[in-house]
Amino acid sequence: MASAAMLPLAAQAQTAATDAAAPAAQDDAADEGQIIVTGQTTPNRPLITASADITLANRELIDQKAPRSTADLLEMVPGIFVEATAGQISNNYSVRGLQGGGQRFVQLQEDGMPILYGGGGADFFFDQDLTIDRLEAVKGGSSGVLTVNGAGATINFVSKNPNHEKAEGMARFTGYNYGLKRGDFYYSQPITDKLAFNIGGYFQSSPGVRKNPFDYQGWRLKGALEYKFDDGGYIRLSGKGGNVENAYYADQPYRFQNGKPAGIPSLDTQFGNVGGDAFANIAVPVSTFAHSSGYRDFKYRDGVVAKTWQARLDFEKPVSDSLTLFGHGRYLDYSYDFNGLFPGSGTGNAGLTSAVNYLTPGNSSPINDLLTLGQAAFPTTVRYGIKNLRTGQVIGSNQTALLNALNGNGFLQRTTLNHDAIDAYDFGMNVGGRWSFESGSFKNSLTAGVMYYNTKRNQDQSATASVVNDVRTNSDIYDIVALNANNQVIGTLSDNGLVSYGDWGAGIRSRKDSSLSLYVNDEFSIGDLHVDAGVRWEHDSATAWDGNQAAVNQPVPAGTAGVLPTVGSTWDGTYSVRKANKKAVAYTVGANYLITPNFSIYARYANGFQMNNVDPITGIELYEAGLRYQMGRLISASATVFRTNFRNQNYNFADPVNPSQQSNINADLRTNGVELNLNVRPIDAFSIDFQGVFQDPKLVNLAINGANQAGFEGNRPERTPARLFTITPSYKLPNGLGEIYGRYKYIGKIYADAGNGVALPSYGVTSVGASFNLSKQLQVSVNADNIFNVIGLTEGNPRQGQTQAITNGYFYARGIVGATYGGTITFKF
Repeated sequence: MASAAMLPLAAQAQTAATDAAAPAAQDDAADEGQIIVTGQTTPNRPLITASADITLANRELIDQKAPRSTADLLEMVPGIFVEATAGQISNNYSVRGLQGGGQRFVQLQEDGMPILYGGGGADFFFDQDLTIDRLEAVKGGSSGVLTVNGAGATINFVSKNPNHEKAEGMARFTGYNYGLKRGDFYYSQPITDKLAFNIGGYFQSSPGVRKNPFDYQGWRLKGALEYKFDDGGYIRLSGKGGNVENAYYADQPYRFQNGKPAGIPSLDTQFGNVGGDAFANIAVPVSTFAHSSGYRDFKYRDGVVAKTWQARLDFEKPVSDSLTLFGHGRYLDYSYDFNGLFPGSGTGNAGLTSAVNYLTPGNSSPINDLLTLGQAAFPTTVRYGIKNLRTGQVIGSNQTALLNALNGNGFLQRTTLNHDAIDAYDFGMNVGGRWSFESGSFKNSLTAGVMYYNTKRNQDQSATASVVNDVRTNSDIYDIVALNANNQVIGTLSDNGLVSYGDWGAGIRSRKDSSLSLYVNDEFSIGDLHVDAGVRWEHDSATAWDGNQAAVNQPVPAGTAGVLPTVGSTWDGTYSVRKANKKAVAYTVGANYLITPNFSIYARYANGFQMNNVDPITGIELYEAGLRYQMGRLISASATVFRTNFRNQNYNFADPVNPSQQSNINADLRTNGVELNLNVRPIDAFSIDFQGVFQDPKLVNLAINGANQAGFEGNRPERTPARLFTITPSYKLPNGLGEIYGRYKYIGKIYADAGNGVALPSYGVTSVGASFNLSKQLQVSVNADNIFNVIGLTEGNPRQGQTQAITNGYFYARGIVGATYGGTITFKF
């Protein structure tokens, strides 16, 4: 049953020796005897006997979730807090109390290998489609031993194997009310009795979930050719590629009304989007060392363009009854061109103010520096005004009635244009062997192997600039103009709306890692007692190149409009180079005791780390103990208590006073919590599933730029809820006609900042759906999300600093979208 297929049971998790894409179990019931492959170094070991916290979602449950992004899939894993509000890509997720806003300690895998060595940004280059058979996830446990940079959790997307028995295929069309149109396909067939292939992928077109005049398109394709040996081993050659455009959403203005978040006139909270036609293509002056023309185009029309090409080889070969050799290797070439709008970045909530304030010289104006330059350039200026670049309308600062009526709210804001390009490669391999021994009630499985990764990322984030725009959907950009007494334009201060250049530093950098890991994992059992232990040693030779900023910024190209004299932060064509040779050890030990065939207890300790290129290694320490119970098909339940210590969490954020400068946070985090999972099936047709995490995360020993911050001690980490849970009832229609289901997801209160100055309230989202089997070959599914149109905020303004406040009742945040609905038509053949 689909609702019972999410198995919150104990298991080891990371692919090491086993075939990461082994055939899935056919029984979709919540069977604790089901076999998992993620990290399983003992073949055919049931979940109930293992000693880590795992979640399994089969294809049926994935389809029921109807994910629109990888982040939506991660919501299926208890203990993972997901901020799925950026669109289809670049969403944030965190594990067991770690502060939000990143992707650290969580490794996304495809068929047992990391999508990216570093982990972060993997959702740019992976989408689930019909080639994916299931999701397996583990938190803690062997995660830090059997993979890199994933000590907190590993989520493994397991592909379908080529079918060696018969031809099979599937086609699916998906459509949603916000404009998504997508076609998926999958096909597999045997070529000979030992050789088979499969191929699948999708093509889509979508404007994104928020209102947008542009449409983004993309495709991904994946295929595999597999040969099976007579002794049960295999060799598989596979490849994939893609070119996908996506919309991206950062913060937008909100207000507090009667103690609750609400929208601003002309900007809808649920589907509003300041981006639009005005941002389609903007030429930004930049250092000629970064771009020889002296300009770099920001192209909101293109959105985020992610390209991938990968070749992969997997094999497993038994060499005796007790020894099996395995190997997995892949080379990934990838890039993205990110064109994202960041309203309120740098200026913070204070930048969201009236048009009158913008045009009045003084500290209340977010562009006062520009006005000062304008007075020097145009000394006869009587007043300032705004000129709408779309309509040409000019409004002077003395026309307060018109300014205050602007879009029904009277506001202007500064929006940062973030153009960030990555060009990179990522080579990885994992080779080793598994030795098994059995004598009477004693069983042992010893796995040892070597992992090697060689990666390099070149980044160009130059020409980050800001414009003045109004506050509405599809907003207009304004030039700041100098006016005479008759409100006639005598000069233009801005450059086609641009009021600053080079806001986030020189923006040129590269990172390289050459990582070697040696690991061993042993699992043995004596009767009903199972003991597991593993250790991984990693050496990383890391190099960082950071583009140096010129002592004197370059002048803007000749003919550039406005009064800004330079391109801002200027790359001088040279680099500062940092190198580090770092070593670290991850280890874990766990035990499971099967009290009855349906009831087990387990405990686990794990100590892991994140390499972080040349930056300091960060550590994680996990303690957990749990109970697992199954009563036939009636009840499947688990309870896990955990403590997580995150050591030396170190990250940078933009200084809100000077956004071109980076400030640094270093802190320890302590989280105590409990995870509960329950599936009850009182009758065969009906089940209800509950998954929840209740935790108490705290900041300890926090320092900003090296200075201790005693006032932060014991605060909640930013963007981290203390409570989150999901309840999913489902009902199977008679005679196999289909299924109807509902889902309620609750996210507790979070804080926008480490100072806990801005609290974002809790919210709950209700979704419903149904699938109908019109025939053996044809299925129709429909679903609706956030049917009660709830406002839910997942972050404040992360670029405003760590001590935030709401200015005059208005603030920046990023929120979920309103009610969306759609469906799929699937044809199997």
